[in-house]
Amino acid sequence: MLESYLPILIFMIIGGALGVLVPVIGYLLSPKRPDPAKLSPYECGFDAFDDARMPFDVRFYLVAILFIIFDLETAFLVPWAVVFRKLGWFGLAAMGIFLGILVIGFIYEWKKGALEWE
Repeated sequence: MLESYLPILIFMIIGGALGVLVPVIGYLLSPKRPDPAKLSPYECGFDAFDDARMPFDVRFYLVAILFIIFDLETAFLVPWAVVFRKLGWFGLAAMGIFLGILVIGFIYEWKKGALEWE
């Protein structure tokens, strides 16, 4: 009984070893040239330790919505494509409605100018 789990155990050991080994090798072999531009915060577009009440640019919010639109599309489209034949016309209509809602969100993003960065 336990012999059937041996390939899974080997796979988990190899995956865990690679998950630890690859970043360690990358850290050891990477060049160590710190630069102020490389070390500066870049996630949100402004300094992290500034006034908390400063105005926040709405474009970051719009880009987040755009990411969620395409992330949801990918997360639901792939499993749907696998069982497409079993779902029939109901599955096709449901996915059409889902994609229609996502297209409405994409058009909203486009009209708000989230795709044009200054």
